[in-house]
Amino acid sequence: MKRLDVTAESPVSRTRRARKMYRVLHDTYPYARCELDFSTPLELLVATILSAQTTDVGVNKVTPTLFARYPDAAAYAGADREQLEQLLKPTGFFRAKTNAVMTLGQALVERYDGEVPPRLKDLVTLPGVGRKTANVVLGNAFGIPGLTVDTHFGRLVRRFGWTVLDDPVKVEQEIGALFPRKDWTMLSNVLIFHGRRMCHAKKPACGVCPIARWCPSYGDGETDPEKARKLLKYEMAPA
Repeated sequence: MKRLDVTAESPVSRTRRARKMYRVLHDTYPYARCELDFSTPLELLVATILSAQTTDVGVNKVTPTLFARYPDAAAYAGADREQLEQLLKPTGFFRAKTNAVMTLGQALVERYDGEVPPRLKDLVTLPGVGRKTANVVLGNAFGIPGLTVDTHFGRLVRRFGWTVLDDPVKVEQEIGALFPRKDWTMLSNVLIFHGRRMCHAKKPACGVCPIARWCPSYGDGETDPEKARKLLKYEMAPA
């Protein structure tokens, strides 16, 4: 298979190609979702903050105890710092994260009666909450479409030739223009799934990738199907 040349691609062609790639990836990962465990917007907001510099799997090991002990914003605001630090220690950078969730709890209590606001402009004013975290919460806890431009998402959209931009806000705007707003949250989840399972940063499994024919980066990873299959992660890994 040849590497696709998109250097002379028109904006219309790029949009069509991007949407075709998304449809195939959606069919590949119809179950894609946020992989942080949560049952309320506050739980997802806290879990997303804790996920910085660590894995969702690692956060999910800590949050059952955390959420049981701190059920609302007021509980975080009034937490014993030393006890909270010990609980968050496995997630790394636990002192900074302890401070983040305590100040978050205080801000929610003082500004929003302890409730997580369902608006981007409000969320990004909260301590430790940027656009990425806000869009995770909006899309997955409130059902309000948002693009989560995390490390995987940014890496893949550049690898796919959908954008050449690096700035997360500009990437969010450019990719958002390629897709209907209703698709934004699922698009984010699907791309993050693909980045974690197949399109790895250092050695993507090009030889088994379902969108290889439309990808200008085909060949950057392993192209032999058998060798590529061994690179798959999570539920897609060969038995």
